[in-house]
Amino acid sequence: MDLRSGHCFWPINSGLIQPYPSLAGDLDCDVLVIGAGITGALIADYLTQKKAKVVVLDRRDVVSGSTSASTAMLQYEIDTHLSDLITRIGKDPAERAYHLCSDAIDKLAKITKDLPDCGFERYSSFYFASSEDDVSALEREYEARKQAGFDIELWRTKDITSRFNFSAPCGLYSKQGAQVDPFRLAHALLARASKAGAQIFDRTEVSDIDQVQDGIVAYTAEGHQVRAQKVVFACGYEAQSWLQEKVVDLNSTFALVTEPVDSFEGWYEQCLLWESERPYTYMRTTSDNRILIGGEDEPYKNSELRDKALPKKTKALSKKLSALMPSIPFQVAYSWAGTFGETEDGLAYIGETREFPNAYFALGYGGNGITYSVTAAQIIADLYLGKSNADADLFRFGR
Repeated sequence: MDLRSGHCFWPINSGLIQPYPSLAGDLDCDVLVIGAGITGALIADYLTQKKAKVVVLDRRDVVSGSTSASTAMLQYEIDTHLSDLITRIGKDPAERAYHLCSDAIDKLAKITKDLPDCGFERYSSFYFASSEDDVSALEREYEARKQAGFDIELWRTKDITSRFNFSAPCGLYSKQGAQVDPFRLAHALLARASKAGAQIFDRTEVSDIDQVQDGIVAYTAEGHQVRAQKVVFACGYEAQSWLQEKVVDLNSTFALVTEPVDSFEGWYEQCLLWESERPYTYMRTTSDNRILIGGEDEPYKNSELRDKALPKKTKALSKKLSALMPSIPFQVAYSWAGTFGETEDGLAYIGETREFPNAYFALGYGGNGITYSVTAAQIIADLYLGKSNADADLFRFGR
């Protein structure tokens, strides 16, 4: 399956950062990580710091799957409103899920301080009602987040029109948000892990895995073997193919990035923007003064139909950008399509499952790929190291 298509901005902007070889022989290790995107990079980096012997395999070039197609808006809000999640799973666990995503932003701020420039910048966030029909839901969400201890403001129409060149019935403003270049971040983490002893190979596909007495043996399509105590499936929704329990539904998503613009008139604080309509549109800026907008999601059927829709979706996103930012002239530079997996409750699936011993999984991130990746890396590392992690139950399989 093609995870994305078109011309993703991040790899074009940065070019080839670091090539890795394909696996050319058999290896033994403590942990085999399948997938060299942001989740795999975070896990490899964390475990090598804990002196684990790590091997990373990716069937593509590293960081060329879903991570390179991410818009990399770092928000604590998950795709299910906190007020709705409380109804589903209870107040304490729902609030904890939101706080974990908020904590992930702070953790990324610390992680990136010790890495080459990854474009990490803190930004405020504004979530606005797409129509009057959504006002009551946002008012309930405001109360739920206030009770959960989040610093949040409820803005009405006059507050919005005084700051933006568009109007909305109401919206939620938060200071807790950030953005990053996901391509450079994943590459920087892989480079640090490699320097610490991790062995990284791309263009190496794992075709089968056997359970053995002391762990697993992974077989590659080229006929090589990797023996490990544990295997981590950090390959996003593609990990679903190794499971019988269906945990994700697939959606196609679309994005574009503009040429650099002269100003951001009518865009308060260049904050992260997203709306209440489902599927929602979301926007951010880049460090070189571009606008990145995504959305127009639809159920995934196949890559051919997804890619065929890209020109139409690009026009639709351009129209939405013009409506929201009428004072900003722009030209589309690149557009692309991607596929992502989402779960029924908006929570990722992270950790162990009875149907696959000696393995850890991380998938079903929805619109929170990078923040959930940080949480997944911590949970999986703790599980491997034999440490208790009270948050693992939130994201358990079979829930």
